[in-house]
Amino acid sequence: MTDTHRPPPPPGLAQHLHPFAADPGRWEKEHARALRTAHVHTCTADCEPVLVYERTGWGWLAWTIPGDGSRPEVAHEIGVLTPSATRAHRLALRWLTRRPACRIDLFPGTRASLRLVTFTIAFCSLIAGLFAMAHGIPADVVLPAIALPPLLAEHVPATLDARTRHHVRSVQEASACRYLQRLAAWHTCLLQAAAGSDRYELRRSAEVGQQLLWDAAGLLQTHDARSVSCELIARERLMLQLADQVAQILGHASVQARPDHADQACTPSRPPGTRSTTGPALHKPGPSPLEGALGMPELDTAARTATVYLLFAHEPYYPGPGVQEINTTLVAADTLLHPRILQSDGTRIHALLTQGRQPGEIVPLATLTHELNGGADWPAVGDWERVTVDLVHLVQTERCDALSLQLPEVARALICTGPNSQVRAFDAAAGEAIVYGPDERTKVLTEVGTSLTGLTAEQPFWPGDGLLPPLCQRA
Repeated sequence: MTDTHRPPPPPGLAQHLHPFAADPGRWEKEHARALRTAHVHTCTADCEPVLVYERTGWGWLAWTIPGDGSRPEVAHEIGVLTPSATRAHRLALRWLTRRPACRIDLFPGTRASLRLVTFTIAFCSLIAGLFAMAHGIPADVVLPAIALPPLLAEHVPATLDARTRHHVRSVQEASACRYLQRLAAWHTCLLQAAAGSDRYELRRSAEVGQQLLWDAAGLLQTHDARSVSCELIARERLMLQLADQVAQILGHASVQARPDHADQACTPSRPPGTRSTTGPALHKPGPSPLEGALGMPELDTAARTATVYLLFAHEPYYPGPGVQEINTTLVAADTLLHPRILQSDGTRIHALLTQGRQPGEIVPLATLTHELNGGADWPAVGDWERVTVDLVHLVQTERCDALSLQLPEVARALICTGPNSQVRAFDAAAGEAIVYGPDERTKVLTEVGTSLTGLTAEQPFWPGDGLLPPLCQRA
């Protein structure tokens, strides 16, 4: 992986790049133990060095002990636990990172050996078997009982190791460990900030960081770091953005904790004048000669930036008593980069949404489905259903600007189909079916664009705070 576009390290990162940064005394104890057993990193090739495991909230780092007494700079192995890990998986992780078993050579000069625990169990089993036979228990019952415990003690640990590794991704190659170690150091900062906090933003940042770490470990486990450098750099930038966002949240919280800010409510950082607007119900679509992308007029304001908008239908809801239902929502494309959106699905959908679009273009979600081979390629991009649910929740909690609409059935059906599809509606009065096609779909988008233009002329849409950076694009 090249370092040309590597983001700068966040403040406080260096202290997490050393072994046992939170417990320096632990390293001194492990170093002294290794010296007593004479297993240091300068052993011969036939003697495997002792690994010191540092367990973390996201997995583990395995360190070797240099012979000169210094601390290692790069971990020998890094393991990342699955983001969906349960308590049982975390307990199994402690089993996987246990100290190597002591072994006893059976014959001098050979590699045949037994675990010390196996030898101990075999000895105890033999004594118990002889005692049982002395009390009249048949030998054909005692002998299998004597042989079974040592066999289980020798082979069960390897089976448990294999099952536990199904929930762990680990890397050992030096360049892969160097990259993953830096990413893990950032994620450790996120976990420390989220520990004991009830702030959703902090807990969500830690969840996204674990997913990024898991994805990066999967790439490094199956590919050379240089061949997937773009994907790795993208995840590194996302992790850096998360670390910066958490630092801003903590700094903002410390300011609010001061006496002169005690009367301020803990609400989202919403710029003055932003809004979540409910648009009027659009007219029934009819034939229209308009075709092509919908453009937005340029505004004479420095804050105005051309953007792309996502239009999607969802389950109807009522924002308040006595109001019409909302069944369609329009948001700025950058809202997909919000940390409350499922990541990194949102960032991948954002890249698809904004690539090759015209400034101010309104892109229905169905258009993306059409471009993704009719939806067959959605799994490779992201979970669009979960992302749209998160978007609706952002709008309802007023954490971004949106245009909320109540579209008639035909208009809603048109934006839920591809750009070249048709919608048939039966007219009971005329006794015939009416066909609505691309022209009517364009008319619906035009009316939505008209409503949007009136809003953005006052102030551009606010996509939310603490946005993640977009994915990098290959040259």
